Amino acid sequence: MSKIPFTRNSPQARQNQTPQQPADGQPDPNAPYEHPLLEDPNALANRLEDSELFVRRNKNLVFGLLGLIALAVVGAFGYYYWRTSQDQKAQAAMFQAVNYWETDSLKKAMKGDGQAVGLEGVATNYSGTKASNLANFYAGVAALKEGKYEQAIDFLEDFSSDDLLLQARAYALIGDANMEQKKYKEAADYYQKAADYKTNEYFTPGYLMKLAVAREMQKDYAGAGEIYADIISKYPLSAEVNDAKIYQARVQAMTAAK
Repeated sequence: MSKIPFTRNSPQARQNQTPQQPADGQPDPNAPYEHPLLEDPNALANRLEDSELFVRRNKNLVFGLLGLIALAVVGAFGYYYWRTSQDQKAQAAMFQAVNYWETDSLKKAMKGDGQAVGLEGVATNYSGTKASNLANFYAGVAALKEGKYEQAIDFLEDFSSDDLLLQARAYALIGDANMEQKKYKEAADYYQKAADYKTNEYFTPGYLMKLAVAREMQKDYAGAGEIYADIISKYPLSAEVNDAKIYQARVQAMTAAK
C-alpha cells in the first residue's frame, strides 16, 4: 500500500511554518496533535494495512457475519410481510363472524357457517394478529351470553388493549363470569381492575357498583360501604350515585345490626 502523501498538516510541513502566538482564550496552534494517527501519516497507513490483513486472514468469518446480517434483514422484512398478510386474512375471516355476533347468531359467530371460520377459528388460527386479539373479546362475550363462563374467562384473559373502553370492559366481563359461578373474591378482583383502569366519570362508577356488590356477597359490608361512599363523593353527577346512596344506607344498617 502506498504511503499517505506529504500534506500541510504533516510533521515535515509544520517544521517549515513560522510559529504563531496563540490568541487569548484560544488553543495553542503550535501544540502537537493529540491523536497519533493524525500526527503520523505512516501510523495511519500501517493501521489500514493491518485492517486489510485482518480481513484477508479472516474473510470467511467476515463474510459469514455479513451474510448473517443480510439474512436477519431479509427475515425481518419477510416476517413483517407475512404478519401483515395474516392480519388481512384474519380481518376478512372475522367479518362474517362479527355479523353473526351482532345478530345474536352466537353459534355461527363462534364456530363459523361452513364457509367462513368463526371467532374461535380466528382467535386460534391467526394468533398474534390484531384481528385474533379482537376475536378473543367477541368470543368471550358470546361465550358469556351462552353461559359458558370458564370459556368466556379464557377468551377474555387472552384479550389485551390500551383502549379506554374495551380493556376495562373485558376485566368487568371476567368479573361477571366469576360472579355467575359464585366466585365472589375473583369477581371483586377483576371489578377492581376495571375500576382502576384509566378512571373516568363515565364508566368507572358502574364498575365500582359491581365491585361493591361483590364485596357484599363476601359479607364485607364495611368494604362495600366505603366503595359506595367513594361513588357518592367522587362521582356526584354519575347515573349510579342515587343507587349508591340507597345501597350505602342499607349496608350501614346491616353493619350496625351486627
